[in-house]
Amino acid sequence: MEMVYVDHAATSPMHPEVLEAMLPYFSASYGNPSSIHQAGRQARQAIDQARRSIAKQLGVDEQTLIFTSGGTEADNLAIIGYASENENKGKHIITSVVEHHAVLHACQELEKRGFEVTYIPVDQSGLIDVQEVQKALRDDTILVTLMFGNNEIGTVQPITEIGNMLLEHQAVFHTDAVQACGAVEINLSDLPVDMLSISAHKINGPKGIGLLYTRQKLRPLLFGGEQERKRRAGTENVASIVGFAKALEIAEMTMNERRAKYQEFSLLLLDELLKNDVTFLVNGHQEKRLPHILNISFPGVNVESMLMNLDLEGIAASSGSACTAGSIEPSHVLVAMFGGEDERVFSAIRFSFGLNNTEDQIKYVAEKTIAIVKRLQNQQQFI
Repeated sequence: MEMVYVDHAATSPMHPEVLEAMLPYFSASYGNPSSIHQAGRQARQAIDQARRSIAKQLGVDEQTLIFTSGGTEADNLAIIGYASENENKGKHIITSVVEHHAVLHACQELEKRGFEVTYIPVDQSGLIDVQEVQKALRDDTILVTLMFGNNEIGTVQPITEIGNMLLEHQAVFHTDAVQACGAVEINLSDLPVDMLSISAHKINGPKGIGLLYTRQKLRPLLFGGEQERKRRAGTENVASIVGFAKALEIAEMTMNERRAKYQEFSLLLLDELLKNDVTFLVNGHQEKRLPHILNISFPGVNVESMLMNLDLEGIAASSGSACTAGSIEPSHVLVAMFGGEDERVFSAIRFSFGLNNTEDQIKYVAEKTIAIVKRLQNQQQFI
């Protein structure tokens, strides 16, 4: 049975051109980029070229990019690194209740170190009110960290409006754009943010490589060599950095085409559910959203049973954040939107589209989803 993979928000398959670009740096050009001999210089040249390429794609100076081990480290470096270095300016931080755990847990760690964190609520579409952020600002606020687009429901936050509102305040603005990168246009020459995190494996690049854009002075999280301009110690992951640059290049070139395709997939899936009288509710903002994420609740359906049945049909979907896979706890994002007792919190499935998905695959997903939901909902009626 061929697997139909509709869990691209968790991770994505590597693009063949990305793998091709990486291969030489596992074999022929394997030098340490800190070495001064020819092999080392070749590796250093590859990193420099990749950094220039990424900087061009993002519209920034190449010296503002710090390569990390992924989105989690980039978020941690931005939040803990900035707060630790600048606590003399204040110890108050603002974030939201629907952030990725890489942000939430970093903020919770800072609370243990004596910082105060305000968690902004969201409405039932998962959207942050800019006025709530403004009301939460204090003289001692040093950092605001709010995600660009939500990884579970796809809601896109008003990053530009919030960034413009913060221009006259001392607080720096960080956004986790891991899920948004490659799905929406991100030009940092226009976007009013001070720090931004992205990761390669969400855009058909390799796992284990991400980056932080920043012009701010940060306290390093790792100590060792003087790599990344003394901001992130450790021998650089040359092959993955090269792959990251190639993946971002491809993502930027194909963005409009992919956005249109994923929107068609969402409409196709929803239309099939409607035509077959399936009871369902769509979660997240339906206009301000990432095009590849579709989160649907099926009242009366146990999410674990649903995912298991989908898997038996060769369909890989998700209940939300991959970082909480296996947990019986409901999604913190949906709880923030609807409360902990709402039935849609316990019956939500995330379908997320990406490379190699076809219309026929989505029709198959719709067909099997309809059959499974109806069977499970009917079973629930007799319990």
